[in-house]
Amino acid sequence: MLINGCQEGKGTPRITEVKCPRCGEFVEVFVLMGGPIGKTGTLASDEVCSCGQVLAAGSYAQDYA
Repeated sequence: MLINGCQEGKGTPRITEVKCPRCGEFVEVFVLMGGPIGKTGTLASDEVCSCGQVLAAGSYAQDYA
């Protein structure tokens, strides 16, 4: 079975940790590393912190530094 995107290098999202803006805990997110202008460095999907804060897909990972 092949997983879509695994052979594409920069097309494969990278897992990284960002800080929750509400409680300061670290949350693991998938960040897009390539693609159209404006998509690089954005979250691939919504992630939810243990405090309930939603880190929205399409927002920039650097906004959660």
